[in-house]
Amino acid sequence: MIIAGIDIGNASTETALARVTDSTPEFLASGIVPTTGIKGTRQNIHGVFASLKQALEKAGLSVEDVDLIRLNEAAPVIGDVAMETITETIITESTMIGHNPSTPGGLGTGVGTTINIRELNKASKGDAVIVIIPREIDFDTSSAMINKAVAAGVHVNGAIVQRDDGVLINNRLEHKIPIVDEVGLIDKVPLGMRAAVEVAEPGRVVEQLSNPYGIATVFDLNSDETKQVVPISRALIGNRSAVVIKTPAGDVKERKIPAGKIFIQGEHKKTEINVDDGAEKIMEAIRSVAPIDDVTGEPGTNAGGMLEKVRQVMSNLTNQPPANIKIQDLLAVDTFVPQKVQGGVAEEFSMENAVGIAAMVKADKLQMTMIAEELQKELGVKVEVGGVEADMAIRGALTTPGSNKPMAILDMGAGSTDAAIINRAGDIHSIHLAGAGNMVTMLIQSELGFEDAAIPEDIKRYPLAHVESMYHIRHEDGSVQFFSEPVDPRTFARVVILKPEGMVPIPGNHKMERIVQVRQDAKQKVFVVNAIRSLERVSPTGNARDIEFVTMVGGSSLDFEIPQMITDALSRYSIVAGRANIRGCEGPRNAVATGLVLAYCEGE
Repeated sequence: MIIAGIDIGNASTETALARVTDSTPEFLASGIVPTTGIKGTRQNIHGVFASLKQALEKAGLSVEDVDLIRLNEAAPVIGDVAMETITETIITESTMIGHNPSTPGGLGTGVGTTINIRELNKASKGDAVIVIIPREIDFDTSSAMINKAVAAGVHVNGAIVQRDDGVLINNRLEHKIPIVDEVGLIDKVPLGMRAAVEVAEPGRVVEQLSNPYGIATVFDLNSDETKQVVPISRALIGNRSAVVIKTPAGDVKERKIPAGKIFIQGEHKKTEINVDDGAEKIMEAIRSVAPIDDVTGEPGTNAGGMLEKVRQVMSNLTNQPPANIKIQDLLAVDTFVPQKVQGGVAEEFSMENAVGIAAMVKADKLQMTMIAEELQKELGVKVEVGGVEADMAIRGALTTPGSNKPMAILDMGAGSTDAAIINRAGDIHSIHLAGAGNMVTMLIQSELGFEDAAIPEDIKRYPLAHVESMYHIRHEDGSVQFFSEPVDPRTFARVVILKPEGMVPIPGNHKMERIVQVRQDAKQKVFVVNAIRSLERVSPTGNARDIEFVTMVGGSSLDFEIPQMITDALSRYSIVAGRANIRGCEGPRNAVATGLVLAYCEGE
């Protein structure tokens, strides 16, 4: 008979096609396509069919030849809705501009009262002013007006300009001043208010306005007011230019939604933890009550809203009431997110502490049975739901040449990290945890401030380089590569992703070292943490050190740096870890699909 084992993953749907004779399988072909819809929902059917069709074509067979299809029990994981800020940037008495134009004018710090340049002739001798220059006044006119005012005894101490004219204006001034240009929303800059403008030398960053005590000095603030400007100074760290303007009290309203508490209900006890306490404390709380029955959030808070959104999304996809959706695991990770500064006038952002959370919904065999029934109707082939993913994966992993029982596996996919251990007698113990490749992509996306996930996904998958000339690049490991033909001019002086089809420039002004650090930190926080967490849970003693051999399977095992990170981390526990080669030909992929076929042959 012809059997197809099909593994529905968060990112890919894989098929193992085999001919079974007297309980002995002969594997014919495999298939892999992107998963359609969220794992464990009806939308998966299209991906299942495409993956099966691909394998059948390779084997020269048709759907009519298939006698049985076995699906995995798929537990959905949602992590892309779960970035919750711990602290919020609230500014109650200040407006700021810190958008860091590429070519500000002048140097130093200037303090004065904001005034429209058209009103400059009304300023009195001895007045200290910061001029606001709208788009319609060009650099020749504005520089002439400033020179005239300075000659009349007015102290023009800085300028805020809408056009990209900072250097042009500065070149024509007899008395040099700091100038911040490219301020698109110039009409929102309040007039008649005390302001400070700072421009640093090329290659340096602002010092006075990125220091809360520096701002306090400029504006004569007391200790309570200095506390209020800490978010401003943090938002300006690393900028070459900045403006801070003091506005009347209450001009910018404060509104704060608390991060909130998470309530964790275990099988034997329950606990609660405040998101403000950070990821480490949240994970300690998760460990203290494991195994988990459900997780809820405090109503009216960010945490409550996030977890209820997870329930609502799964409720809509599975046609079940939200109250029936149970969260069986969380992975919390400390990170930073760019938060829009309330009260800013140039789209300013501040890097704020945040907790990223991936939530995994309990596997619903009833839902998978419905998918199997629908697939059976469409294909006219018997379809059944096989065993738990990690149990199937360990069977598939044992087809790796050189492997044997006892052994543990780490199945690292897009949504979840699974671990299983098999003893000499063949008994299997497994665990299914939230957080894997999609979580890494989300962390990269949020921390670097990208709007969609396409570039972060590529950053996760491929190494980087910096294009230093038209004929050479410097790789992230420091090595240099030369070319006989010039590179694409659009990549010149840019950080690029080295994809197989060519170099893809990364938008923005992120330094290569910064991107690499964010990428590696995200992988450490998700994969290394989950590897150790899952192995502790499946170890017979609860101690990962009692496991000797670990085999890595799943799509994320193909990553160019994750396996080395995990091997290095597990070596500290005296664990031998390496990548699987399923059936000696598939690499780390196809473990679950292969295991579904083998489990049938073993009568399970």
